[in-house]
Amino acid sequence: MQAFLFEVLEPILTSTPECAAIYAPEGRLLREGDTIRLPEVGDLLERLGAEGPAFLYSGDVAAAVSDWVLARGGMLSRHDLDSYEVIEREPARVTYQGREVITNPPPSSGGILIADALGILERLDRPHDPYVIAEVIASTNRARDEDFLAGLATEGFLEQFLAKQALDTVATDVRSRLGNTTHVSVMDGEGACASVTCSNGSCSGVVVPGTGMHLNNMLGEQDLNPLGFHQHPPGARVPSMMAPTVVLRDGRPEIAIGSAGSNRIRSAILQTVLGVVDRGLPAQDAVSAPRIHVEGRQVDAEPGADEAALERLEQGGWTVRRWEEHNLYFGGVQAVARNPDTDRLTGGGDPRRGGAAMAVD
Repeated sequence: MQAFLFEVLEPILTSTPECAAIYAPEGRLLREGDTIRLPEVGDLLERLGAEGPAFLYSGDVAAAVSDWVLARGGMLSRHDLDSYEVIEREPARVTYQGREVITNPPPSSGGILIADALGILERLDRPHDPYVIAEVIASTNRARDEDFLAGLATEGFLEQFLAKQALDTVATDVRSRLGNTTHVSVMDGEGACASVTCSNGSCSGVVVPGTGMHLNNMLGEQDLNPLGFHQHPPGARVPSMMAPTVVLRDGRPEIAIGSAGSNRIRSAILQTVLGVVDRGLPAQDAVSAPRIHVEGRQVDAEPGADEAALERLEQGGWTVRRWEEHNLYFGGVQAVARNPDTDRLTGGGDPRRGGAAMAVD
């Protein structure tokens, strides 16, 4: 899987001498069976453990990263790094089938759109097949207009967007038409859980010598810039599709879930949650089940998706692209689920991206 990703990303991984020295050290891209060596990253991690993170924001590494980027036409200043701080926020919440779903709040857009889709599905008295799911995802896509992106940075927008009246209105509209991101999910036997997503995007190719730092490419991710590039004002928190999510039943965690996949994150998480809650699947079966994804009026579908529903979409004017095999395009979900009747825990690692699940006694 890693060798395949290197092939996909070869233009980036060989775009600078510093990056090529890591990923193509002998003039060719590393292949399956080769060893990748990251000694500067090892030094960075040891220093981080010994000193804490300050040197990454205001010390010598911060200065080296900023100077390197500015000298090559970038805009990452020492002040940007020094002024950064983590902000703790209240999660977005929505109810679905007697559960409380807790997910990433604004300025992230992924979590609020997942909550929006679940809130709409809750109001539709229809089977949640690919036909219905496609229409619901399309409605959330349409919501990502200029007002939505501005609202992500506004106090009270979350409550307004997920208000009962707003969800009722969108559900009525949908009903009328129906005719190298990494995620880790953990849950223990006592009910404690954690859901964490982190991302370097597709990477940038910019490696700062002597620091172990390979910069991300988030400002170049089209999905995070739906209105075009260079539109975010200085100091704004960049939106994200990353949406670590927890589903509660009677106040106890039932699912901890998240995904890789840029714009496919929210559709992958949504369909996996539906697999556990609506169909009663264990985590791995829900993660491995066929998925669809919606962009504009096109639906991409993995093999095994409900063919009758796909045909209804085509009859309704949708373009349906049927894939011949499951593919990493459709995300990389990692999930843990607790059976509320037996308390049995199951884990699901996404085979599309080499995911794995492990139970530890």
